[in-house]
Amino acid sequence: MFRSIFIALSESKLLRAIAERSRVGRRLSSRFVAGTTVEDALTATATTTNSHAMSVSVDNLGENVTNVEEAHHSAALYREMLDQIAARKLNANVSLKLTHMGLDVDEKLSREIVSKLVQHAANIDNFVRIDMEGSPYTEKTVQVVRELHQRPGHAGHVGAVIQAYLFRSERDVETLCAERIRVRLCKGAYKEPPEIAFQKKEDVDANFVKLMKILLESGTYHGIATHDPKMIDATIAFAHNERIAPDRFEFQMLYGIRRDLQEKLVRDGWRMRVYIPFGTEWYPYLMRRLAERPANAIFILKNLLRR
Repeated sequence: MFRSIFIALSESKLLRAIAERSRVGRRLSSRFVAGTTVEDALTATATTTNSHAMSVSVDNLGENVTNVEEAHHSAALYREMLDQIAARKLNANVSLKLTHMGLDVDEKLSREIVSKLVQHAANIDNFVRIDMEGSPYTEKTVQVVRELHQRPGHAGHVGAVIQAYLFRSERDVETLCAERIRVRLCKGAYKEPPEIAFQKKEDVDANFVKLMKILLESGTYHGIATHDPKMIDATIAFAHNERIAPDRFEFQMLYGIRRDLQEKLVRDGWRMRVYIPFGTEWYPYLMRRLAERPANAIFILKNLLRR
């Protein structure tokens, strides 16, 4: 029930407008969003993450731009991030959404914008993760990643995100692994109909474990994105049983969530990448995080009331 409530709240334009403009709303989000500027995100990368032996994926929050100018502006911001990551020698890459690059405005232009970013990342030996959005974009996103990966010089510098709650994800994982495309595996944060997605947590968890095993056995470097101790324990157990070395994959978690667990995994010898979002359009992101784990709402409230 709470998951459905938070997903509905994430889609409310009125509440989003109020929250993103309010002082209380910005304070509420500060635990999970690094700030509003590139500098905020890079500072968090260096001081709270890289300094603790963790790598980073930086994401400028935003999606569904409405014109070409906004798409070009988003791309320019990502290019700046890549340049600053290189200049400051940070252990970080970038994550982006295709709709933030103009997919709904001009698909051909969007593909070229992203292709240029991937080429720029390749030139400086970095990496672009294409985030997954709701199911209407799943097929197109997978195809874009595959096409980009096949372009000269792009292999190994672009990857996909797969959501374990979709029925189609096993097929997608097998296809991407066959082409040696890096995958971030997550459970999924959108409300999807029962015709295309598992509805029960135990079914999503079972599929997550199945996909995790396919990924770890593939030989390509993948990311296992979860805060769920059961999923983490299952991954570690499988890696031990199959003698998969800790440097063959990484765990991924969100900025501000389970820092204690992030640090413990690093101490235990596992690799950790922290997803650091920044920007003014933080409201949908925060609501989806609450939908994934409603217990975070209590944590946020305590953080908000703390003097």
